[in-house]
Parts: sequence; C-alpha cells; structure tokens
Amino acid sequence: MMKATNLESLGSVQHGFFTRQGGYSSGVYDSLNCGLGSDDDQETVFKNKAACATALGVGADRLLTVHQEHTADVITVSKAWTHGNAPVADGLVTKVPGIAIAVLAADCTPVLFAAPEAGIIGAAHAGWKGAISGIVENTVDAMTQLGAKRDQIIAAVGPCIGPNSYEVGPEFHDRFLSDNAHNALYFQPSEKTGHVYFDIGGFVLDKVRASGVNTAERLKADTYSQTDKFFSYRRSCHRDETDYGRQLSGIALAP
Repeated sequence: MMKATNLESLGSVQHGFFTRQGGYSSGVYDSLNCGLGSDDDQETVFKNKAACATALGVGADRLLTVHQEHTADVITVSKAWTHGNAPVADGLVTKVPGIAIAVLAADCTPVLFAAPEAGIIGAAHAGWKGAISGIVENTVDAMTQLGAKRDQIIAAVGPCIGPNSYEVGPEFHDRFLSDNAHNALYFQPSEKTGHVYFDIGGFVLDKVRASGVNTAERLKADTYSQTDKFFSYRRSCHRDETDYGRQLSGIALAP
C-alpha cells in the first residue's frame, strides 16, 4: 500500500493507494485483485477487499465501491450498500465517519480528497474520458455542497499509467487539443509516426489544482511498467491476457 504524505499527516483520515501485492488471488490476478467486475473468483475478491477494509480501519461491509463506467458522475454517500446495490458513478463523497469510499483502477488515475476541518472526504476514478468530462471538478463540487471549502481540501493523485507508457494516436491527441489548446503540454512525441505519449497523471493533477484545491500531490508510479507492483489494463492487452486485476484506492474518516 502506498500513502500520500499530505493525507498521511491527517489524524482524522485513513487512506491507501493499494498495489497488487498482499492478497489471495492467483494467476493474472495475483494477488490483491479488488475488481468484482473481473473473472476472478468472487469470494477471493471479497477477501481481498476485506483486507483493504482492515487496513483502512473499517469493517468489510463499510468499504464502498461503485460500478465505474468512465463517467463524470459523483454520488454522495450517506449509508453503506451491498455490492449488488452499488450505484453507477466514478466519484464518491461522504461526511459519514467509519465508512471507507474507494475507486478501482488498472492504469486510470485514482484521486483521494480530504477536507479535514469540515470532516468530508472524496474519491474519484479518472480515466481519460472522465478526466476530460469533469470527474475531478464534479467531485470537488460535491464536497463543497456538503460543506467543504475549496482552499481547505487536500488531494492526492495516485499511481497510474506513466507518461512514457501511454502512447496514443492522432484522434486522441486532437480531441484533447480541440477541448483546450493548453492540453498540448501533456503530450510528447512518440517514435511511432502520428503517435504521441500522454501524461494522464499530470493532466489530472492540474485538473485538481484548477478546481481550487491548493494542496495536492502526485504519487509518481507507472502501473504499466511496474509489473510486480501494479495491475495494468494496457499491459494485459499487449500480452494478450484474457483478463486483468484492479487495484483499490480508498479513504475513510475515523469513526
């Protein structure tokens, strides 16, 4: 599990960007696969999630994830739910102590938020679609609607695919530049004609800061190249693997 320095200093908050290590799964899911949407054994995934819940200081039934669909939708959590009743969203916020909110990723960018003075936390799953559509901004907005002040929110951008591993084509590049010419800063030339490398972590970090969050840090790790430490959707595709695991990133207010 990895921790952000700025969140770790908060006594009222527990958080973690979990790696693929320390779980019960095997094969391509070895070992801390928390993706119930994968083809891994469901009971094993529940055991993995329970281990994460323990690390976050909550019971297994109090660690909440959603059905992620690369949206910009954020929900406010007031009570726990079962997996079968999980809503569709890519961001969660809450002010309820003793509940951990979490997102799953395997190259996409997890972001954890805390407003300690207001007692409010947030979590967002920012793939490129969600990031360009406003998942970061919407999560910050949802926290302010609960009572947080933007300039008192602390955020950490977790491990994601690195800028030297995320090669994309011209249509992807053009879409970002048509949205905002400033986005050219997040692309670097590739050796492949017409292709470029995209820094999604840097893009998301700047989205966080542009949302009025003054205290934000980024955990620089490449989920694609660090094979033993992280699951990676893109790496699984390049290896022609049948499926892939997902790592969990979560945050909780101390009960």
